[in-house]
Amino acid sequence: MAVVDLCAHIARFLESLPLQSGSKLVLAYSGGVDSEVLAYGLSEFAKLHPEFHYQLVYVHHGLSPNADTWAEHCQTRAASYGLPLTVERVQLSLGPRVSVEAEARKMRYQAILQHLKPHDVLLTAHHEDDQLETILLALKRGQGPKGLAAMGQIQMLSLGEKGPCLQARPLLDISREQIEAFAQTRQLVHIEDESNQDDKYDRNFLRLEIIPRLKARWPSIATTASRSAQLCAEQQAIVDAEVSGRLPKLLTEAPFTHQTVLKLDGLAAQTTEWQGLLLRGFIESQGFTLPSYVQLQQILKQLMGAKEDAKVQIQIGDCVLRRFAGMLYLDSVDPLFATPHITDRSLHQEALALLTQASSMLDDKTAPFVLATAGPRLRLPKAGEVVSLRYQLPGQFRCQPHFRDKGRELKKLWQECAVPPWLRTDVGFLFYNESLVMALGLWVEKTFCAQGDDVGLKFDGHSI
Repeated sequence: MAVVDLCAHIARFLESLPLQSGSKLVLAYSGGVDSEVLAYGLSEFAKLHPEFHYQLVYVHHGLSPNADTWAEHCQTRAASYGLPLTVERVQLSLGPRVSVEAEARKMRYQAILQHLKPHDVLLTAHHEDDQLETILLALKRGQGPKGLAAMGQIQMLSLGEKGPCLQARPLLDISREQIEAFAQTRQLVHIEDESNQDDKYDRNFLRLEIIPRLKARWPSIATTASRSAQLCAEQQAIVDAEVSGRLPKLLTEAPFTHQTVLKLDGLAAQTTEWQGLLLRGFIESQGFTLPSYVQLQQILKQLMGAKEDAKVQIQIGDCVLRRFAGMLYLDSVDPLFATPHITDRSLHQEALALLTQASSMLDDKTAPFVLATAGPRLRLPKAGEVVSLRYQLPGQFRCQPHFRDKGRELKKLWQECAVPPWLRTDVGFLFYNESLVMALGLWVEKTFCAQGDDVGLKFDGHSI
């Protein structure tokens, strides 16, 4: 492919994107031949389109002794292209059963995405042979249409709370041979990562051993495989649209944690095929990594086949799935990203000293409590009453919530208030002397409710 043709190819692609004046095009720049060619094409495009902003980002993983040299190369080349470059240094968290490839990819994207805002575009130099590698890896892993759809030329990319942006791959329909020929014609200097010759990595094994033999037998296999990926993507889009229409009817808000949960009776009413698709949709909608097909079938078997009172708890990757009261709860295994619950023991303990003071010394908001003159609320402690906070009361402990005419054992109230078993040890119980006065986030004991328009205490973790 002639130089002008490839530059025109990149320019046509970029001009077809829904860019706004002031949008930034951010290139994930490694200095390899693929990103070098795209950087060159981007620099030519930038000369004709000053209305946009441009940035190259090189991620320094620290895995190779040559990483500093590569960073210097990228700085030199970026300067020659007239494009600004940022070098991001990342530290990989490696350990047993941690894929270096996967961890490096995760950290690379985290480092690059911080430079993007909605209406910006992330450019990556994936090409046609990369697409074939991705399809073969999806086959090796036993993935369905979603995995076989591989990479799209234009895809939405989540930036978390900031919103989405676009990820674009201008070279996805260009072969490796065309890219290398273009680089040679333009005498583009690029780096060679020595790890690319290590076939212990799956992608390198395919690139070095398998794909050359496939292309020797079937020269157009990368093109035809990409066509299959596009067909899978189109079919997956139809499935995703149908899941998006059906899934909301199966979702509800958990009464205690207020998180989104899946109604299992509604799931059970679906066909076996739709059960799997809807469960995957629910897991994905909550931001968790999708399980494999085998894992998904095991999850469904345990969820659908369990008795009503059975305790079902399954951990898959970064997600733990639990069944309770006919609902499926998803929580993060990582406590930093877990669903927030009503208790913060240190915060509550700090409030105890304040509660023992005279009511005139209380602020409008005392730690997790607020002063109120309406609704169910706890009367203020009297002089001499010792305030304490306790946990894990026995199930036989008798309580009388403000919403009940008669008392009831705690083990029955757990069910009545829909408190999941795995959270019950975290619920705090407030006492005046030896009398229970409040279950935090759940109820005020009836005999300790403030009367009339008296000032009382409401727990501000969750509304009572």
